[in-house]
Amino acid sequence: MAEPSFYIGVIGNVISVLVFLSPVETFWKIVKKKSTEEYKSLPYISTLLGSSLWTYYGIVTPGEYLVSTVNGFGALVEIIYVSLFLIYAPRHLKLNTVVVVALLNVFFPIAAIAATRSAFKDEKMRSQSMGFICAGLNIIMYGSPLSAMKTVVTTKSVKYMPFWLSFFLFLNGAIWAVYASLQHDVFLLVPNGVGFLFGTLQLILYGIYRNSKPAGLSNVSSEMSADEEEGLTSRAPLLS
Repeated sequence: MAEPSFYIGVIGNVISVLVFLSPVETFWKIVKKKSTEEYKSLPYISTLLGSSLWTYYGIVTPGEYLVSTVNGFGALVEIIYVSLFLIYAPRHLKLNTVVVVALLNVFFPIAAIAATRSAFKDEKMRSQSMGFICAGLNIIMYGSPLSAMKTVVTTKSVKYMPFWLSFFLFLNGAIWAVYASLQHDVFLLVPNGVGFLFGTLQLILYGIYRNSKPAGLSNVSSEMSADEEEGLTSRAPLLS
C-alpha cells in the first residue's frame, strides 16, 4: 500500500497543475490581440526558473519524483508562456525580454547545476545544495503577495487581491507543507510553510475588507495593483 505522502503529493500535483494553468486566459487574450500590452514577463520568467530547478531537485533527490513531475509540467507550461511573450512583446521590449530569459532561464540554471555537480561529489550534498537554492527562490517569490496585501490595507479594498488566487496560494502551500513534513524534507517545508502563512494572511485580510468601502485608488496605485495581481497569478504556482 502506498505511503500517505504519495496521496498527499498527488493531491498537491493536481492543485499545482490547476494553478500553473491559471494564466491561460491572460495568454489567450495576448494571442487574440497579438500584443502583450501592459503585461509583464518577469513573473513568468521567474516561475520558469523555479520550476526548472525544482524539477532537477526532484530528479536528484530520492523519493521526490512527484516534485519533479509536476514541476516538469510547470516548466513546460511556462516555456509556452515565455515563448508567447517573446513573440508578441512590443519591439522595444523584445530585446530586453530575450536578455532576461537568457540570463534567468538558460545561464542561471546551467550555472547552478554545474556548480553543485562540480562542488559536491556526493549525491546527497548535491541534492541539499540545490534544495537551498530552490527554497531561497521560493521564499523570495512567495513574498510577492506582501505588496498586494499592503494595497488591501491601504485602500481597504480586495479588488486587486482575487479570492481564488489567495485561496489557491493557501491551499497549495498547505498541501505541499504536509507532504514535506511526511517526507521530512525541510527544503520543501520551509518555502511552502511561508506560502501557507501568506495565503492565510491574505484570506484573513479578504474576510476583513471584502465588504469595506474602498478608500479610493489613484491611477498610479491602480496600475501598480494590476501588475501585482498579474505577478501573483504566475508566482502562486511556484511550488513544492
